Amino acid sequence: MAQFIIKRLIGLIFVLLGVTFITFIMGYFAPGDPIQEMLGNHFSQVQYLRLKHQYGLDLPLLQQYFNYIVQLLHGNLGTSFQQQGRPVWEILSDGVPTSLELGMWGLLVQVIVGIPLGILAALKSGTWVDTLSMGLAIFLFSVPSFILASLFQVAMVYLHGAVPGFYWPVAGWGNTWQYSLSDIQSKLGPILVYGAIGLAYFARLTRTSTLEVLRQDYIRTARAKGLKERVVVYRHAMRNALIPIITVLGVTLGFLVTGAFFTEEIFNINGIGYITIQSINTRDYPVIQATTVLLATGVVVGNFLSDLLYTAVDPRIKVS
Repeated sequence: MAQFIIKRLIGLIFVLLGVTFITFIMGYFAPGDPIQEMLGNHFSQVQYLRLKHQYGLDLPLLQQYFNYIVQLLHGNLGTSFQQQGRPVWEILSDGVPTSLELGMWGLLVQVIVGIPLGILAALKSGTWVDTLSMGLAIFLFSVPSFILASLFQVAMVYLHGAVPGFYWPVAGWGNTWQYSLSDIQSKLGPILVYGAIGLAYFARLTRTSTLEVLRQDYIRTARAKGLKERVVVYRHAMRNALIPIITVLGVTLGFLVTGAFFTEEIFNINGIGYITIQSINTRDYPVIQATTVLLATGVVVGNFLSDLLYTAVDPRIKVS
C-alpha cells in the first residue's frame, strides 16, 4: 500500500508539472496582451513597460515558467493582472466555498437518485419502467446544462406571472452553507441543473454495469441455490457492478469545485467557474492557470481515491 501511494504521488507531481507547463505556454502564446488590456484607455508606454517588468513578463519564457513553479511550491498562485496587487488565491477563495457547496449537493443528487434509478432499470429490464427511466436519462444527458438552466429560469418566470403570489429566484446563490427558506429557493435550481446530467450518466452506467453482472454464471448459481433475490442483487451482484461506478465517481469528485462553469455563469453564482470565465474574458492568465491547476489536482486525487475504494468493494483487487 505504501509503495502504491508513493507511486501515485510521484505520478501526481508529473501530471501537475505537465498541466502547468501546457497552461503556461497557452497563456504565453495566446492572442492579446494582458498588460495592454489592464491599462485600457490609460495606456502609456512608460506605464506599460513598468507593469510588464513588475509582473516579470519581460523575462525569457523558461525563466517565467521557473519563477511560476517556485511560487507554486511556496503556495503562491501568483498575482492577478486585472485586480492589481491582489493575490490569485485571495480571489479564488471567495468562490471556493460556494462552488464546493454546489458541487457537493449536486453530487449527492447524482448518487442518491442516479444509482438507484439505474439499478431499478436493470432489474426491470425490458419493461416500461426501464424504458421510461432510461428515456428520461437520455433526455437529461443530451440536453446541455445551460439549456436546462435557461428552461428552469423561463419556467419560474412564467409561473411568477401565471400564479398569483408565486415567486422563485432565477439567479444568485443566497448565503453559503446557510439554509433558510430564501437560501434554499436560490440554491435548489442550480443544484438540480448541475445534478441532472451527472444523474443521467450514473443511471445509464449503473444499469449497464448491473445488467452485465446479473448475466454472469455465479449469479445464476446463487439463484439456483435458492438465495433471495435481494441477497443475490445487493450482496453478490452490486459489489462487482460498483467497480465502473467508482471510477466515474472518482473523476466526478475531481470536478467537485471546478466543474460547474456553465451553471454558475447562467445563474450568476460567484463561484470558481464564474470567476474563471470572467478571467478568460479579461485575459487574466494567473487566475486561469490557478483554476487549471486546481482542476488537475482534483482529478488526480479523485482517481487516487477511486483506486483505494476498489479494494474496499472487491478485496481481490490489490493495489501495487
